[in-house]
Amino acid sequence: MSRLLIAAGVILILAGLAIKAGLPLGRLPGDIVIHRGNSTFYFPIVTCLVVSVVLSVLAALLRR
Repeated sequence: MSRLLIAAGVILILAGLAIKAGLPLGRLPGDIVIHRGNSTFYFPIVTCLVVSVVLSVLAALLRR
């Protein structure tokens, strides 16, 4: 359990540093944004896929 919490903390720190450095997470090409009137629908499909792949790779590396 402690390794999992440490890994989660490191991942959150790295994600925060990446966003602070200007990585456009949440604004990648392929993310769906629909503006109609006074409302906006936003679905970050590509961002979700990228995050999923990165987390899957990290999980596979931690299992070894």
